Amino acid sequence: MRLYLDDNITDRRVVAQLQRMGHTVRLPTDMGQSGASDAKHLASAIQQRDVLLTQNAQDFLDLHDLILAIGGRHPGLLYAENDPTRDTTPRSIAVAITRLEAAGVPLENQVYIVNHWR
Repeated sequence: MRLYLDDNITDRRVVAQLQRMGHTVRLPTDMGQSGASDAKHLASAIQQRDVLLTQNAQDFLDLHDLILAIGGRHPGLLYAENDPTRDTTPRSIAVAITRLEAAGVPLENQVYIVNHWR
């Protein structure tokens, strides 16, 4: 899966685990977007046709709703809950995304909570 990770989930351990499992990962720093607004991160993901991965769901959910309300499209949004009680380790995030991809569920214009796929 082609992934764009926003600023709040750029932990190198997450990136390394995702890459080990065969995913292509882009970071805001790769795109000259470090510190950019959530809207700019989503715009970059859309332009690159990357699914956006975040731990900051609310702003992206609002942007998702806006895009759909005006008839737009996006490659997909994945939300990894940052909850220590749910064991959201870098490996568990990568495994969950790999399982979600293997399930063949539609990603375009969808939002998924990654933790549900562990």
